[in-house]
Amino acid sequence: MNRSQTTLHRLATTGIVTLASLILFLQAPAIKADETCMSPYMAKITGQEDFVYVWTLGVEGMGDGQDKLVTIDVNPDSPKYGKIINTLSVGGRNEAHHSGFTDDRRFLWAGGLDTSKLFIFDVHSDPAKPRLHKVITDFVARSDGVVGPHTTYALPGRMMITGLSNNRDHGGRTALVEYTNSGDYVATHWMPTDENLNGAKKGGKYADGYGYDVRALPRRNVMVTSSFTGWSNYMMDFGKMLKDEEAMKHFGNTVVVWDLHTRKPKKVLDVPGAPLEIRCAWQPNHNWCLTTTALTSKVWMIYEDESGEWQAKAIADIGDPSKIPLPVDFSIRSDDSGFFVNTFMDGKTRYFDLSDPENPKQVYETVIGKQVNMVSGSWDGKRQYFTSSLLANWDKKGEDNEQYFKAYEWDGKELVQKFSIDFNKEKLGRPHQMRFGAYSLYSQKPSNPLNKHARLQ
Repeated sequence: MNRSQTTLHRLATTGIVTLASLILFLQAPAIKADETCMSPYMAKITGQEDFVYVWTLGVEGMGDGQDKLVTIDVNPDSPKYGKIINTLSVGGRNEAHHSGFTDDRRFLWAGGLDTSKLFIFDVHSDPAKPRLHKVITDFVARSDGVVGPHTTYALPGRMMITGLSNNRDHGGRTALVEYTNSGDYVATHWMPTDENLNGAKKGGKYADGYGYDVRALPRRNVMVTSSFTGWSNYMMDFGKMLKDEEAMKHFGNTVVVWDLHTRKPKKVLDVPGAPLEIRCAWQPNHNWCLTTTALTSKVWMIYEDESGEWQAKAIADIGDPSKIPLPVDFSIRSDDSGFFVNTFMDGKTRYFDLSDPENPKQVYETVIGKQVNMVSGSWDGKRQYFTSSLLANWDKKGEDNEQYFKAYEWDGKELVQKFSIDFNKEKLGRPHQMRFGAYSLYSQKPSNPLNKHARLQ
């Protein structure tokens, strides 16, 4: 029995996947994804994407004031290139934050960090005009008190959702929450703490129980989670929080390595300074993931050593850590040769060469705006997209509160801007996370005749 067959056998016998998911797994190549930060269980767009879906925070008094999914045409062959072609408001403001596709890519799940609602969008019936399919309003009750659904991450037939907080003290203690693709609650997997390691080994001095992001390395039967802060902090005014000594003590300092199949934590690793986004290597001989720390401005590698033990080490600085540039999102290339990382405070993106993965070298930087948050890169590495908003109460004030979507081409040496959309001027709100769409993903829909480059694997 080969590795793929062994993986399928384990998943099937533990009831983790449906028959449909097994069929998708068998029919698909070993490496799959959306833009390069997405789940390896999903089909990927390897050519030109048609759309970018932007999950956007509503602003009181601006337009309808509601959170919304904004669809932007990003295909250069389209007559609507660079234009907003659809907006879909969801009612109220929920602190719209992150989103992710199901493994079959038919639905996009998007969360609200304040209300803990989950919005499920149908993106397959008409990729140019998503519709709201379902709203999950009992996430907190069903999960036994998890608050702030953050990452919505595709596993076979399942969505794994990271929480940021809890309804007991609104601190950082939280869990992973598992749902079926159809929106049925499955289980809550609490982060290990000193009081309850749940079978995990403690690799350092921390076991804080905090959460933020999750990624999987199926070939190593591993999930990796990072840590941030609780509702009391992320809903507080940023300037006020920075001056609150007690609040600043309540940020995560851990990365947890989990058994992917059993959903049990294996090891808690010290990664001080609020490790945020996780990006795992794509190449089959690279058994590592990267993360960046918001408060200490470092790149960390989470890696499997020669003895099979998972370890963590800091491998690079981002800008001048003493100035707290606040690294937020980053996008790794599909060949693991480099990554872009954004720093919110100075509005810059920086490109690091990963020819030597353990010693990243910055080779480029440029200012994207007065503030910048998310970056999403195309699978071929030729396009990078940027948005501006971090959190409603953390964004800059006055003239520095730029809110935009920007599209760039990358030639390997520099970024060249292709177009920009001012979300303030369009009265849309604060653009946060992006996800890609393409007509070619759905067999029941004809391929976009304008898209000469899109292809699906």
